[in-house]
Amino acid sequence: MRAPVRARRKTSVVAALKELYGARELVLSLTTRDLKSQYRATTLGHLWSLANPLTVMAVYTVVFNYIMRVRPEPGDPSGLDTYALWLLCGLLPWIFFTGVVTGGIGALLGGGPLIQKVSFCRSALVVSNSLALVVTWCIEMTVLLVAVTIAGADALLYLPMIAVFMALLWLFATGLALMFSVANVYFRDTQHFVTVLLQVWFFLTPLLYPLSMVVHQSKATGHFLGFLTVYRLYMLNPMSQYTIAFRNLIYDNRMPPVSCILLCVAWSLVISVAGLWVFKRSERGLAEAL
Repeated sequence: MRAPVRARRKTSVVAALKELYGARELVLSLTTRDLKSQYRATTLGHLWSLANPLTVMAVYTVVFNYIMRVRPEPGDPSGLDTYALWLLCGLLPWIFFTGVVTGGIGALLGGGPLIQKVSFCRSALVVSNSLALVVTWCIEMTVLLVAVTIAGADALLYLPMIAVFMALLWLFATGLALMFSVANVYFRDTQHFVTVLLQVWFFLTPLLYPLSMVVHQSKATGHFLGFLTVYRLYMLNPMSQYTIAFRNLIYDNRMPPVSCILLCVAWSLVISVAGLWVFKRSERGLAEAL
């Protein structure tokens, strides 16, 4: 009797992928619904998606660049030396990431009546939310690429790699959203915990300040526990790796380090597979828990 159970456990991720593929029309329908309802009855439509990052960029630029005098190094080899563009290269991926995670947390609760009445691929609710945000993110990234190109960068040469890292970040964010969405059904404090977590996570990621400041502080602090340093602990943050990758490609116009590429691929695959596995293992009691 144990062998079939083990077999089911081994194939749960594959089963979840097959189920998602089979529900592709449903995913497309839900994504289209989310896109249409997002800015319904507004004059500017999806151009409003630019309002939040541009406002945040303006505020942070004034505070950190002009008041606190944070000075990132010029792009190498692009030569760009504009804090606002440097900030957006990291801020837009972060806003997408937090949007997928926070939107995914409430996806199952929002679809509660449907889950209780109809049998369908429940993960489609989370995935469609993240896909809708991909469309918004593509608009924002297009504007950023145009801006850095006008400023003199050659970011368009790295467009294929930028698309690859956008896909990797989507996998990472969606995997977390799948796990948190299930956790929020059984433990309603999850959404509040994640809100606090993201606030801390934001300041532990090199978004507002350059990584060189972390390196300098790490050297000043030195080693502890024999081999650990502030920098080594800091680089365990997966969003640091994604931020470095996007800044290297868009702002610096060079390929990220091999270690950064491998870590981004590893984080994306591990978290997306773990998210599907956790979701598939936990979805049986969703209707009752809702």
